[in-house]
Amino acid sequence: MTSLYVDRRDVHLRHDAGAIVFYENGQRSATVPLAPLTRLILRGRVTLEAALLGHLGRRGVGVLFLSGRHGDPHLLLGPGHNDIRRRVAQTRLSLDSGFCLDYARHLVLGKLQAQVSSLDELRQHYPAQRLPLTQAMRQLQEQMQRLPQVSSLESLRGMEGAAAMAYFAGLRAVVPPSLNFQERNRRPPRDPFNVLLSLTYTIATAELAMALHIAGYDPCIGYYHQISHGRESLACDVLEPLRPLIDRLCLRMVAQQTLTAQHFSTASTGGACLLGKAGRVRYYQAYEENARPLRRAMAAQVKDLARRISPELPEPATVLEAPAADEVDAWGS
Repeated sequence: MTSLYVDRRDVHLRHDAGAIVFYENGQRSATVPLAPLTRLILRGRVTLEAALLGHLGRRGVGVLFLSGRHGDPHLLLGPGHNDIRRRVAQTRLSLDSGFCLDYARHLVLGKLQAQVSSLDELRQHYPAQRLPLTQAMRQLQEQMQRLPQVSSLESLRGMEGAAAMAYFAGLRAVVPPSLNFQERNRRPPRDPFNVLLSLTYTIATAELAMALHIAGYDPCIGYYHQISHGRESLACDVLEPLRPLIDRLCLRMVAQQTLTAQHFSTASTGGACLLGKAGRVRYYQAYEENARPLRRAMAAQVKDLARRISPELPEPATVLEAPAADEVDAWGS
């Protein structure tokens, strides 16, 4: 097991003899060994003792807190790589506008290529939706042809935004109508499929931030996503070409009816769509069961970035190993 999800009310976590011990109503209810863990995801009314946080930090276990009704993310990282040369090189390049633009073009090209490939594959599975999928592919290919002429990050973001509209218009054709997906929206998401996209992007960004930190880089110093208070900009960068993989993972969850409209509700104020408790438990298991290709792609992107930033240094190790499905614990049922 490498991932542990805790999504339950009034659970207290302690450390005891190399394990996380769960207490509910003052009674010891479960034990999970620390040794196999690389990431801990917490949601709900969960409390931890300082001693446990210390042990998690020493072992390099990243902790993602999803707080509030909307699961706002907060990330706690353990010790990073000791070779400071990696961060020095990263910081210097963040001030190089040419490098930033070249790397950003590389990321967007990878994203557009993956989107076209994904839509093309969907055409084989959804022949009745071939027309909107083909139209979206053509629009994405047109944007790719413009990419070499883009001369600034601002222009690149505008081009990427136009491509995103075309892509999600194509994706809309294959999302079950019961989910009422019309376009990409967030903060808050207003339909079930957007909830899945936002949640999965959040978890994937946290995993990338952990991997970058352990590889020796600062997750907050980015190139395409410039420095912004409280944002893991470099993790957001690395995520860009991986988003189509995440979209397909979310589509698989709804196509196989792992999650349906009944697992979601709409808040009485603000119109936010929320994934209920039963749905979250199903989601955690489905995410881990399908995360292996995504984590392999994450590891490859981190290594590609390292070669671009500091090619003279040894290739960094990653912590993005995918667990087997029966090695994942979702403590929240």
